[in-house]
Amino acid sequence: MCVNWNTKIQKGLEKIGLCRNKTYLCGVKINIKSKRLYIMYLTSEKKEELFSQYGKSNKDTGSVESQVALFSYRIAHLTEHLKKNHKDFATQRSLIKLVGKRRALLDYMKKRDIERYRAIVKALNLRK
Repeated sequence: MCVNWNTKIQKGLEKIGLCRNKTYLCGVKINIKSKRLYIMYLTSEKKEELFSQYGKSNKDTGSVESQVALFSYRIAHLTEHLKKNHKDFATQRSLIKLVGKRRALLDYMKKRDIERYRAIVKALNLRK
């Protein structure tokens, strides 16, 4: 009696009341068809936490401070990924682009309001 691996997983998910194909549970994406488990590093709860901590509210997605905080979080994650996978050149390119975007936002803030710039750099422990 050979039972298919997918069938076992689907039955287990149905028992606990989760959908059959894709499931999001605490930032974990389960895709049964490809037998893979994807862990999302940036969930909507984490974004709201970043926006509420550095922005004006948890829905403040457009302010420079919240954008810089989000970019810094993503940069830290990609840096850790590249330490493990040093030949991942696509990720390396996206990291460089992300650092450039953050630098442009910080330069804009430095020109507009130097006090806000100093506050966000100190809060995020950036070098400059």
